[in-house]
Amino acid sequence: MNPYVFTILLSTLGLGTTMTFASSHWLMAWMGLEINTLAIVPLMAYQHHPRAVEATTKYFLVQATAAAMLLFASTTNAWITGQWEITQLSHPIASALAVAALALKVGLAPMHFWLPEVLQGITLTTGLILSTWQKLAPFALILQIASNAHPYLLTALAVSSTLVGGWGGLNQTQLRKILAYSSIAHLGWMILVAQMAPQMTLMALVAYIAMTAAAFLTLNNVNSTKTITLASAWTKAPTLTALACLILLSLGGLPPLTGFMPKWLILQEVTNQGFPLTATVMAMTALLSLYFYLRLSYAMTLTLSPYTITSTAPWRAATKQSSLPLATAIVLSTCLLPLTPTALALLA
Repeated sequence: MNPYVFTILLSTLGLGTTMTFASSHWLMAWMGLEINTLAIVPLMAYQHHPRAVEATTKYFLVQATAAAMLLFASTTNAWITGQWEITQLSHPIASALAVAALALKVGLAPMHFWLPEVLQGITLTTGLILSTWQKLAPFALILQIASNAHPYLLTALAVSSTLVGGWGGLNQTQLRKILAYSSIAHLGWMILVAQMAPQMTLMALVAYIAMTAAAFLTLNNVNSTKTITLASAWTKAPTLTALACLILLSLGGLPPLTGFMPKWLILQEVTNQGFPLTATVMAMTALLSLYFYLRLSYAMTLTLSPYTITSTAPWRAATKQSSLPLATAIVLSTCLLPLTPTALALLA
């Protein structure tokens, strides 16, 4: 892709997200979401491959449906209450419809069916944008309307997302689909405390973005999209592969890595609010996700490639990829646990 066109599309992505962040009116927020969608569509389809075109079409139709639902919810609320403010979404039907629309936008279960298929059809770089940046604007709206949403609706979305994210990733061999189900499970953790403690949702979102960025950049560096190709990752980059295992375990939420921080604090908050059963179910579903993270770690470190690499040794070929984003993401995804008190003080 032409670098000027690529720069324009990335700038438009930033513009759409910023517009949604700065909006207090539903129409402006909706416009920001639409600009986001229209900016990422060319990035998804530029491969000119049938699978990429199919994924782009699915994504566009899903996002258009979610945008129409969101516009209908805000119009219904304005018609009944006379308010267009985002924080004034007080009518229960409009509130439930808006939450459902935003859940469809980010891929929360049971509106998750599009996410694995779309992520499978695009490149790892575009998948990184779709899994991280595209979650910011919808979550900004979710945090603003969570106080007016029905708590049982948010809890149902959270528990179903962690269950689907855990079960769905167990039998997958495509790494992009595994990361898609990982995204669904993490979104469930975020939405669980959106009403009780929004600062916990924000913390979990930041940690998720750091860990997912590190995972996508690592896979892009070792050029792996299937589980079987991970067997040659150790030969290509042994140090990076060892760090990749830490990234995967951090996604699973094991201490003393960064991913343990949001899960621990969310479980503590849910228990303190008087929902120990919900906290127990969420903790048990985290074990499902941890299983396929451990499976990927095993494939990367404890297995050898089933075939002989006949081409030029990969570690001797010069790479054109910048190592700074990958190094930054790895540090953030593995070493932030000691900063938990600071993060809590900043978000309080």
